Amino acid sequence: MKLRILKRFRFIAFWEGVSYLLLLGIAMPLKYLAGYPQAVTVVGWAHGVLFILYCAALLQASLTFKWPLKRSVLYFVASLLPIAPFIVERRLQVDQDLISEGE
Repeated sequence: MKLRILKRFRFIAFWEGVSYLLLLGIAMPLKYLAGYPQAVTVVGWAHGVLFILYCAALLQASLTFKWPLKRSVLYFVASLLPIAPFIVERRLQVDQDLISEGE
């Protein structure tokens, strides 16, 4: 069960990071440079859903693994920075590998 929680969080972290980059790198320029605001509507909505899922998965993982508050706060702050969710995802990969080796 712990492995599944970690895998889910990794998956969500990766796609939340992708959606953030799409929002900032493609949708926003389309809105402001090309006059196509629908791109922000669609990508922004998807990113919003993924952000909420990220926060929920972070809470679940934090409680399951009894992470220190500092780590949980760092992972939350990472969701607010464009590239940081990918760093979180890589760190979770290391944790996942350690759990897999222990089973």
